[in-house]
Amino acid sequence: QVQLVESGGGLVQPGGSLRLSCATSGFTLDYFAIAWFRQAPGKEREELSCIDNNNGETYYADSVKNRVAISRDKAKDVVYLQMNTLNPADPPVYYCGAVHDALSILRMCAEFRAVDTITWGKGTLVAVSS
Repeated sequence: QVQLVESGGGLVQPGGSLRLSCATSGFTLDYFAIAWFRQAPGKEREELSCIDNNNGETYYADSVKNRVAISRDKAKDVVYLQMNTLNPADPPVYYCGAVHDALSILRMCAEFRAVDTITWGKGTLVAVSS
């Protein structure tokens, strides 16, 4: 069973940086993709970035592509999201999600479309405040 656990959230000052981690387990094959999302209260989750584990290709939403970087440590089964220049208007809850079929990978990574086969972590909270 695939499981995802986010960590690395916390309090950061405006303009600061954080690196979030998504620890993954339960994948029986290397054929999957991981994406990071964020969510504001009462709003839908917004996809920020995606990494295709098959080839390492990365994808970014235009809204954040200059402020975030996704990476992976295959030996540790962890996917990271480096976030810079955080501001109080950024949605506070961050989730990682995984898919492991070709169509879902295409939709989530290359097209940034909603996918109903995502396995979710429970999220981590980021508070930006002085």
